[in-house]
Amino acid sequence: MIKNIVFDLGGVLIDWDPRRVYRTIFHSEKEIDRFFNNICTYEWNMEQDAGRLIADATQEKIAEFPAWKNEIEAYYGRWEEMLVGPINETVDALKQIIDSKKFRVLALTNWSAETFPIALKKYDFLHWFEGIVVSGTEKCRKPYPEIYNILFERYNLDPSASIFIDDSKANVEASKSLGMEAIQFNNAQQCKVDLERYIDFSFS
Repeated sequence: MIKNIVFDLGGVLIDWDPRRVYRTIFHSEKEIDRFFNNICTYEWNMEQDAGRLIADATQEKIAEFPAWKNEIEAYYGRWEEMLVGPINETVDALKQIIDSKKFRVLALTNWSAETFPIALKKYDFLHWFEGIVVSGTEKCRKPYPEIYNILFERYNLDPSASIFIDDSKANVEASKSLGMEAIQFNNAQQCKVDLERYIDFSFS
């Protein structure tokens, strides 16, 4: 019996797209790919999600690639522009779940502690959750077990009575390895169909 529903945020409830900024800086998608593959990489960004300070990360990257100073500074200097907006159909599903009062509803997100307050101000629905575990605040991130265990212990969650929704396959697999059911999010409609298989609930 699922009693607890845990949502990821970016890619599930909030659309975040760094390419949106870099399309105004570079002339082609190929140039953007080269920049993200070699300079401001996914792995580099994830270190900020795990607690590294943005100022330190930026200065280290500029020291490594001084010719790309302006482009590197744009990553966090224009970070808010990367927030495309809410994924409205998923937000609507979240509201239906919360309004039903049948479940405890929480969030577990990989997000920099320095940028998360911006999202909190922009999106009212982030205040609907019973609680949110933010990787940058905890200084550990998905898919490592430590952050899931923080969630379980802080909110007294039984993993076997919980389900996690995340767009990352690695995070979904980590959840399952710790005894929590999980759904890999592709789109809101698919997520609702999959979720109805686990919970005593029907979306309108």
